[in-house]
Amino acid sequence: MSKEMPKHFDPKGSEERWYSFWMEHDYFHADEHSRRLPYSIVIPPPNVTGSLHMGHALNNTLQDVLIRYMRMTGRETLWMPGTDHAGIATQNVVEKELASGGMDRHALGREKFIEKVWEWKEKYGGLILQQLQRLGSSCDWERERFTMDEGLSRAVREVFVRLYREGLIYQGDYIINWCPRCHTALSDLEVEHHDHKGHLYHIRYPAVDGSGEVVVATTRPETMLGDTAVAVNPADERYRDLMGKSFHLPMTRRDIPLIADDYSDMEFGTGAVKVTPAHDPNDFDIGDRHDLPKVVVIALDGTMTHEAGERYEGMDRYECRRRLVDDLRDGGYLVKVEDYDHAVGQCYRCQTVIEPILSRQWFVRMKELAQPAIEAVKDGRIRIVPGNWEKTYFEWMNNIRDWCISRQIWWGHRIPVWNCGDCGDVIVQVDEPGKCPGCAGPDLKQEEDVLDTWFSSALWPFSTMGWPDETDTLKKFYPTSCLVTGFDILFFWVARMIMMGMKFMGDVPFREVYIHALVRDSEGQKMSKSRGNVIDPLVVIDQYGADAFRFTLTAFAAMGRDIKLSEDRIEGYRNFINKIWNASKLVLSYLDGVTDEDLSTLPHAGEIHNRWIRSRLSAVIRQVRESIEGYRFNDTAHLLYQFFWHEYCDWYLELAKPSLYGDRGEEARRETALTAGSVLDSFLRLLHPVMPFVTEEIWQRMPSDGPSIMAASYPEDKPKDEDTKSEEIMGVVMDFITTIRNLRTELGIPPSARVRATFVCPDKEVASMLERSLTDIIRLARLSEIHFEESRGEHAGLSAAVVRGQEVLISTAEDLDLSAETERLSREMEKVQAELTRVEKKLANEQFLEKAPPEVVQKNRDLMEELTAQKGKLLENLERLNGR
Repeated sequence: MSKEMPKHFDPKGSEERWYSFWMEHDYFHADEHSRRLPYSIVIPPPNVTGSLHMGHALNNTLQDVLIRYMRMTGRETLWMPGTDHAGIATQNVVEKELASGGMDRHALGREKFIEKVWEWKEKYGGLILQQLQRLGSSCDWERERFTMDEGLSRAVREVFVRLYREGLIYQGDYIINWCPRCHTALSDLEVEHHDHKGHLYHIRYPAVDGSGEVVVATTRPETMLGDTAVAVNPADERYRDLMGKSFHLPMTRRDIPLIADDYSDMEFGTGAVKVTPAHDPNDFDIGDRHDLPKVVVIALDGTMTHEAGERYEGMDRYECRRRLVDDLRDGGYLVKVEDYDHAVGQCYRCQTVIEPILSRQWFVRMKELAQPAIEAVKDGRIRIVPGNWEKTYFEWMNNIRDWCISRQIWWGHRIPVWNCGDCGDVIVQVDEPGKCPGCAGPDLKQEEDVLDTWFSSALWPFSTMGWPDETDTLKKFYPTSCLVTGFDILFFWVARMIMMGMKFMGDVPFREVYIHALVRDSEGQKMSKSRGNVIDPLVVIDQYGADAFRFTLTAFAAMGRDIKLSEDRIEGYRNFINKIWNASKLVLSYLDGVTDEDLSTLPHAGEIHNRWIRSRLSAVIRQVRESIEGYRFNDTAHLLYQFFWHEYCDWYLELAKPSLYGDRGEEARRETALTAGSVLDSFLRLLHPVMPFVTEEIWQRMPSDGPSIMAASYPEDKPKDEDTKSEEIMGVVMDFITTIRNLRTELGIPPSARVRATFVCPDKEVASMLERSLTDIIRLARLSEIHFEESRGEHAGLSAAVVRGQEVLISTAEDLDLSAETERLSREMEKVQAELTRVEKKLANEQFLEKAPPEVVQKNRDLMEELTAQKGKLLENLERLNGR
């Protein structure tokens, strides 16, 4: 390719060119036989139904930053990609497609329907992975997995069988969350709870012998048709005389007992609760304790059963509620109805209100699996970042319930259980049996249900690497190094992976878990189609380029803080790319004949601006590496932006121009050209994990022997380059130039006008620093001359400012506007006083003095001293002006 840089950076062309180049050269592929230290991440597998949204974009950008960084530091990196079969979601999509053609899955039959889903998957299932490539994700695409591919399906069956044989998987009747729309069970985590304005119905149950009554309250009156008891607290004196008596269940022909149970809260309502063991998990437990019958009155389709009574049978549950309330009112059983706000559980897929229903399902016993997973986080084998999520993790794990893993759908891993029609045996094994092992009969019927999607996802870190076989990939890359994920699947997925990894691999699945926040709109609102505030990542990439988008996400990925995203921010970072491009064009124009070796073996720096920028680069390299390894991605972006734009471009290149132009001799020209080129080379490598495309585009034009920036090493800090004296001198020089520039702007002095300056410097060391850089100060501050004084004399017509305890006075082309200058100094005084008050307040705080590190306290004391001196100088200047 041409070494000459085009006028503008072309993101689209660059992205297509370099991603193809990287793929062709296998830069993403991991070698399990390498002797390098491993670093591995498994991608949170997106649903096969999905398309790239902001959550995916953030998650995969951060993973790619880590992977590209670790690859450049010399680690053998594996980023395992793949997709999840997403049982309920995918089945819903295909069912809708069938419905549009007037067909449903039942008419098609299970086998043909599964074929249709596979066809859909082959056609659309890879879309999101292609979109991740547009983002620049450097996954090892040769290892792409799917939760229902043959290898992972075998792992799923193996885990099920082992858990079953250990008694950790069982089948039982239990209250499950049932979605009448999706016709399947949902785990507790798949139920979303939303606030709902409902009603609390108070219903009177009269004693059969006429001796009294109890009043119960419910938000779901239709479930009373399945009541089999009323419970009160055994210590509740109000019901002592009614205990053990029977009560008539209104609108039915049944009588139910009054029982004593500690679950009843004497302080809530009347202290009496209706007990519906078939339609409430807490009531189910009460029913077991008291051996109560379980009467199912709501069917799986959300209609009322025969047990609900002839008047209500076949009705929709809400239609039944309306009629029943009317009947209770007419019969004198409805005491009152109150408005009542409460949380209602909804299906996470279709938002249908779920129904707690008694059903025979498959469960995993979780307590035994949870304990090692709790210990792994407690003893530090797994670190969760930010650390506050550990508390949430422990709360959930310590109160874990058995996991309902069966789903009444067709798309998914069918449960590997067969029932023998000849002898009744239950066969649980990995491979399909040809005949019954017990009686040799051929009449075998497999379980109809499939496993919860999260069951296969829980095995992802090791199943994707070939388990149950002992593969070289597993030996090299398990446990993985880090998991990057959102907090919303901490329990759905992360906790279950830890439990399964501990159980089947005997080790944690990952060493660290980084939990990132949500991407919201610019107002902090959650993005949703209904609000119309969704930003499409693919549209953004088309408009601004992947690099600008990635840098924006990284820049706002502050730990524990949601990202407020707007297109203005993305556009702003596209301007940063333009800055990088234009600065690189300038520097490259001075690198003719320069080699890779020249840039890596720099001569001694005689010029102070070269010593300064080399010193700053070393410090920034160290800080960037620390920020990436500490998951402080926003700090990474901030450091890179500040260094390149404000230090390298705004200051260094401006200070370097006389040397680059040859005004200071050939030795200074070569030294500066090599320094500028070397720093640019290091910066491109520093930036590459965040902005892979533009860095490759520029780096290919640099004097380099390497084939790709991806194969280059990540910069390391050089303590020998760190020069605190040069940094101090340049700090003083830049502060003085900035102060003069600000004064000129405030006074309305045009850029073309050169003015005379007087520096009042009682501090001889500061004066010495300034004197070394007089020509640069005069050039960059647009001065005609500079005079130095140790103390302030009478200077009529001069405007003053205080910097580092010294004074800067500049003359104007015409007489000074006294009122404007007084107003300016007064504003400056207000700012200084506000900051001084803040620091004084902090230093007066005993807790701050006791708890803050000594260096922080001293830093505040030094700042107070500086601000006090600045205030004094400003007061002097104001007094002089007022006395004129």
